[in-house]
Amino acid sequence: MWGVTLLAAAAVLTAQTIGVVVLHSWLLNRVDQQLTEFALPDQAIADADNLPRSPAPDSVTLPSDFRVAYYNVSGHKQGTVGGGKKPGPKFPRSTDELQSVEGHPTTVPAESGDSHWRVLRMNEAADHTTFVVALPLDTLEGAMSKLVVLNIVVFAAAVIGLISVGRWVVRLGLLPLTRMEHTAQDITATDLSLRLPDTDPRTETGRLSTVLNDMLDRLQQALQEREFSEARLRRFVADAGHELRTPLTSIQGFAQLALRHPDRPAADRRKADEQVVENAARMDLLVDDLFLLARLDQMPEYRTVPVDLLSLAADAVSAAAAHADGAHRVTLGSLDEQVDNGELEPVETLGDPHRLLQVVGNLLSNALRHTPPGTPVHVRVGATRAGARTGGTSRPDRTSTSPPLAEGTPVCVIEVGDDGPGLLPEEAARVFERFYRVDPSRSRAHGGSGLGLAIATAIAQGHGGRLELDTTIGHGCTFRLVLPARD
Repeated sequence: MWGVTLLAAAAVLTAQTIGVVVLHSWLLNRVDQQLTEFALPDQAIADADNLPRSPAPDSVTLPSDFRVAYYNVSGHKQGTVGGGKKPGPKFPRSTDELQSVEGHPTTVPAESGDSHWRVLRMNEAADHTTFVVALPLDTLEGAMSKLVVLNIVVFAAAVIGLISVGRWVVRLGLLPLTRMEHTAQDITATDLSLRLPDTDPRTETGRLSTVLNDMLDRLQQALQEREFSEARLRRFVADAGHELRTPLTSIQGFAQLALRHPDRPAADRRKADEQVVENAARMDLLVDDLFLLARLDQMPEYRTVPVDLLSLAADAVSAAAAHADGAHRVTLGSLDEQVDNGELEPVETLGDPHRLLQVVGNLLSNALRHTPPGTPVHVRVGATRAGARTGGTSRPDRTSTSPPLAEGTPVCVIEVGDDGPGLLPEEAARVFERFYRVDPSRSRAHGGSGLGLAIATAIAQGHGGRLELDTTIGHGCTFRLVLPARD
């Protein structure tokens, strides 16, 4: 504001100075032009030898305010022509004291007071008489004095107006920043969900508010993710401790029993040892799963080779059927229900066959373990495009912790479905959580450690795909492994 005020004041002062100089020059040129164009009356020239030294009341009267002084051949002043109430110019006594050059006007002071006169020297060629013509500069000096006073008043008013209006305009322009300041104080003191109100993209403060709002959104999201991550870590530690405490308690109990009763029968000791070995194996499996999950979370390295998902699914079905002991009927088919099993075609993708087989094996193991005996289990393999019906994208009755794929993306799919009782919506929403088991008692007989689906999800994401669940109460569950198709 001060810079603009100084610049404007300098501009006004420069314009006023130029105006004063131009007007003064123009008025002075007008006076000089009048002096140059002045012609002496014939009567004044004829009576030049008899003029008195000061004008008499009945002397020759010249037009306007002209005054004329006469100097004889010897250069002495003879007298003056013209009169008036104002003091006349201070003419020199002889031409030797004249500073005016013929044809070039000059300024002389008045006989009294502060006024000035403009004088011009002219020579009469006939008798070598010198005439000095004078005009008063009272009008010019008065006009210039009034103009200077007016300019001073205008300059002062302009500076005061610029300062006053400038401060008001600056305060008005900074009003959004003031509101931003108050909102920022409220955000710091009370609620992180508050946002800056002025977001007009046409103004600098509006664009700044938009950027700050985006930054606040990201900060709030980061804080929420941090809180979620901390809560998840606490829950993970609690679940891991719970899972490890059960086998440790069993081992500790059988060990104390052996110390207190060393003379137990051999059959009891063997049974206790078997329980110790079983719980130790359970702990070993749990620790291995934890290590595997940690490696998968830390950007694991997967083999990238062509994988035939049909052969992989067939191997998984064969292994599952061998462990099912006829309690379940496991079938292998195509995504397209119209295709006969004998006409299945290979479905190739790129990935790590060992890890992908681990995912399919886990899905089959869960289907066999968590459904009643005799429940059919269907494994379907095929190539399709991502969509709400085929999989890979989100829809209301579909659960997944992985981001959805773009609609229409070419994908390879392995589905593991069953005709069991299905899952409740609240159970399906948590089925991919670590250590989560549908069995509220967390019994080992009804499931593993609760890390299988979390590991399978991590492997699917590591291959650029996702693991998802479609389920309806009374209509079974369908777990779907969706992987990018091979180019």
